[in-house]
Amino acid sequence: MADVLVIGSGPAALAIAAALVERGLRLEALALDDPAAPWPNTYGIWGPEADRAGLGHLLAHRWSDTVSWFGPEPTRHGIDYGLFDKRGLQQHWLELLAAAPVVWHRGRAVAIEHHPAHSVVSMAGGDQLAARLVVDASGHDPVFVQRPQGDPIAGQAAYGIVGRFSAAPVDPDQFVLMDFRADHLSAAERQEEPPSFLYAMDLGEGRFFVEETSLALAPPLPNPLLRERLLRRLAHAGITVEAIEHEEFCLFPMNLPLPALDQRVVGFGGAASMVHPASGYLVGSLLRRAPDLAAAIAAALSDPSLDGDAVARQAWECLWPLELRRRHALFRFGLEKLMRYPEDQLRAFFTTFFAMPREEWSGFLTNTLPLPRLVGAMVRLFAKAPWSVRSGLIEQRGRELGLLARVLAP
Repeated sequence: MADVLVIGSGPAALAIAAALVERGLRLEALALDDPAAPWPNTYGIWGPEADRAGLGHLLAHRWSDTVSWFGPEPTRHGIDYGLFDKRGLQQHWLELLAAAPVVWHRGRAVAIEHHPAHSVVSMAGGDQLAARLVVDASGHDPVFVQRPQGDPIAGQAAYGIVGRFSAAPVDPDQFVLMDFRADHLSAAERQEEPPSFLYAMDLGEGRFFVEETSLALAPPLPNPLLRERLLRRLAHAGITVEAIEHEEFCLFPMNLPLPALDQRVVGFGGAASMVHPASGYLVGSLLRRAPDLAAAIAAALSDPSLDGDAVARQAWECLWPLELRRRHALFRFGLEKLMRYPEDQLRAFFTTFFAMPREEWSGFLTNTLPLPRLVGAMVRLFAKAPWSVRSGLIEQRGRELGLLARVLAP
């Protein structure tokens, strides 16, 4: 019997699986698709986060010129940003798992039965897999992890192109985090339609990645609209698309509630609602939290006095301690406010946000600021923001008090 069965084959599944085998646990994995199949999406990360995880060498690109546009002049961030060589990152983890070795199973998990000291997963073809603990890292719509329902789910949507263009969409060797300039839209569109921004980067050798992104909306902006906006943005700058190497269609939930923390299956990644509710970042959190979760699981499984329920409880408590649950609730409150801002207020908010000390705004985006400092930074932002931003933060439309209450009792 395996110590742990990991379900999934994306970045979250491979990250936690690699951390578990490094702890000496016997691991099996179950994936619907070939775990070596190419990942469809790109994965960006702030350079220091990749360095702290010891994976800076797996960045395919790294930019020091990192900027955003919220007005006529650029906001310069002063922190490196990187784009993972996603094939290299995938191979890095797969090689660690092959050396363990980890047994991979292909198929769909359809049912699970829990026993005092282990669980049994049934597959669609009738085969069964047993393990002392099951970790569900199958994504935002998980196989087994349960979470409460009810609140509207906001999605971050994006349409992007990797390719060649008639002129450079961004300056040489530059990364653009958010370009909210919207001269390509009519005054009516800017007033009446939800805003979106350009996320873009120079990939070198005449190649660029440009992506029109909606921060979050419920329901999310449709991809055809984002594609139209991107092409209009480029055309307004006199740029045409000459060759498309890859199209990216991105949609993921931003404000999922936390899973039930008393369940027997432990989640990780999107399955455990680990996407940052206010920024959409996930990969840095996977790299930072996988080793700690693996250590907690290894310690719990080594204790003969703990049954399966107790092992799962210790894993969930490590993944979502009270501090992180409160931060998650605070970020969900912040996203609720940002989704209501029209373009001009959103620009004003981000101008104020990135004027904060670098350690504060980067700690907010990466979810590394301790709760007292996070609250302090948000209070200072409120004090320095223009009235249009503060009025939006103060205004109540029904859900805010409930979200704030979860900060105290998540």
